[in-house]
Amino acid sequence: MTKAIRIEQVGGPEVMQWVDVEVGAPGPGEIRVKHHAVGLNYIDVYFRTGLYQQPLPGALGMEAAGVVEAVGPDVTLFQPGDRVAYAARPPGAYCQERVMAAAGVVKLPDALSFEQGAAMMLQGMTAQYLLRRTYPVKAGQTILVHAAAGGVGLILCQWAKALGATVIGTVGSEAKAELARAHGCDHTIVYTHENFTQRVRELTGGAGVPVVYDSIGNDTYIGSLDALAPLGMMVSYGNASGPLPPIESSALASRGSLFFTRPTLFSYIAQRADLERTAQELFDVVLSGQVKIEVNQTYALQDVADAHRALESRTTTGSTVLLP
Repeated sequence: MTKAIRIEQVGGPEVMQWVDVEVGAPGPGEIRVKHHAVGLNYIDVYFRTGLYQQPLPGALGMEAAGVVEAVGPDVTLFQPGDRVAYAARPPGAYCQERVMAAAGVVKLPDALSFEQGAAMMLQGMTAQYLLRRTYPVKAGQTILVHAAAGGVGLILCQWAKALGATVIGTVGSEAKAELARAHGCDHTIVYTHENFTQRVRELTGGAGVPVVYDSIGNDTYIGSLDALAPLGMMVSYGNASGPLPPIESSALASRGSLFFTRPTLFSYIAQRADLERTAQELFDVVLSGQVKIEVNQTYALQDVADAHRALESRTTTGSTVLLP
């Protein structure tokens, strides 16, 4: 028997239960992984609250790092003892051990710790596809990143800066502004004190930005559209403040033929070759020192309710790791 977090109903942090579970042997194409560190992400909150639906009782957690304990028939990618990390569906990373499909897992370089691996896979690969594929950022461009001091935000700021972009970031406090600036954010906007749309226009001489990376959702949607230059792209990749209202095509047309997209990481890494390429580019940029993975909070996995409360209250910065 091993331990895992399970939910029998959706709701607040209190619905998460620390229970005994049975982990069997891996079947064809599967591996059994013993977790050393588990990542915390806002998508976990979406599943816990029912914004994203799954059969109940259900599991939570999308990313982790650990060691392969056993491999099933026909598995050639891994062998017992390999250090691995993943961001993969279905949810279930909130556990000490699990059996999962080998196709969604990659080897973790020896130079990266398990804590880094657990903190970087979902957030870091999200940053990769946002900057390199959804809207390929080029040197000399000015971009807007919401939640710039969060887990994805800090990675986006550093990576965009390495690409030669000027980064404008919104944050919730002066302390978070200082943190974002230390990680490549050129201009910080404390949204509780300033109108971010007006400030973006001031910083760009009235032109607006070609792309907005928005993980906040409802509270920032209209302001993000208003901060875009004509033909700009609104990239909505999260809903921390709640889901967006229905999208009106006229709102895009009237602001200069804007583009809108709602991407998800799992579409971008659905093919094994894309997963390996995305992960490798992430590992390379971290190992080069251009992007640092900041694990600023750790919790025991059984205390994950406290971690969720901190995440939802926006008191966390960088990444949070859960220790089984």
